[in-house]
Amino acid sequence: HTSYIGKWHVYGSPAGRNERRKDPVPRSHQMGFDEWRGFECTHNHLNSGYYHNDDPTLHAWGDYDAFAQAREAVRQLKERAGREDPFLMMLSWGPPHFPLNNAPEAYRERYADRDIALRDNVPPDLRDQAKEELRGYYAHIAALDDALKIVLDGLREAGLEDDTMVVVTGDHGDMRCCQALQTKCFPFDESIRVPFLLRGSGLEGTCPVPIDAPDIMPTLLGLCGLDIPDTVEGRDWTPEIRGEREPDPDEAAFLNMAAEFTELQFNAMRAYRGVRTRRYTYVRNLDGPWLLYDNEMDPYQMDNRIDCPEHAEIQTRLEALLQRKLRELGDDFLPGD
Repeated sequence: HTSYIGKWHVYGSPAGRNERRKDPVPRSHQMGFDEWRGFECTHNHLNSGYYHNDDPTLHAWGDYDAFAQAREAVRQLKERAGREDPFLMMLSWGPPHFPLNNAPEAYRERYADRDIALRDNVPPDLRDQAKEELRGYYAHIAALDDALKIVLDGLREAGLEDDTMVVVTGDHGDMRCCQALQTKCFPFDESIRVPFLLRGSGLEGTCPVPIDAPDIMPTLLGLCGLDIPDTVEGRDWTPEIRGEREPDPDEAAFLNMAAEFTELQFNAMRAYRGVRTRRYTYVRNLDGPWLLYDNEMDPYQMDNRIDCPEHAEIQTRLEALLQRKLRELGDDFLPGD
């Protein structure tokens, strides 16, 4: 039994102009979920709504939407209690997302007068702006902590805690003035590195592997002992997560911004491909090699070593790694258009 709750965001912009952002998502476009309560996209988290399956009526969440969605998740979990058929539930929260001033008031007040520690790569002239934005960002994060508590408490009360894997992750990070950049789309760590927290029976510790988004589904199937279809492009990290195999230090996440989308255009940057190993970030765009960072020696990525003689060997090795990944994916790195 499959259920989806929250922000959908894969239907509303077929021509790139957000032209269906407020429309009901047809049942034929809900990707087979048995139970679907979602909305294409909204950033008004204190006054948002959802559509249910094929009902074209917009229903109000009636609260900070992450809290209301968490309570709906618990309602459904209680329905699953005592049943033997397996379930998958995807709970897709919208926040934290700009605008950052619309978390519940109690959470905004928690950070209103707090000093905020900034990363070293925030330029001096943007530090006040970054602190103000992060106060709102952290207010949303604190609210999501409590939304997650609602879900985990409900899972335990339904008697499902010991037989359910829980994943908490995100689709992207935010620059928030690091590197003088604002939101997402960039190959810098603030944008590409997101939490991946996995809780399940017998799993313990930290596993430093570069999990890509396409790896999540095959990894969950592997952890459940289920067959992985041959058509799946992602990788199963079960042996590394279970401690049965040491991660290869040269394993790399694949970085892909296929077109000059919003933030790249605003900053005159080009589409790119790259790799992020445990130590290095290497990126090229259509003009050629662009970025090379030693993230161990330069954790804030302030010293681009591209084409430096002392890094020539590692650049050559990372370029070969990137080209191998492009071949495996059938990616010819064509211009965005």
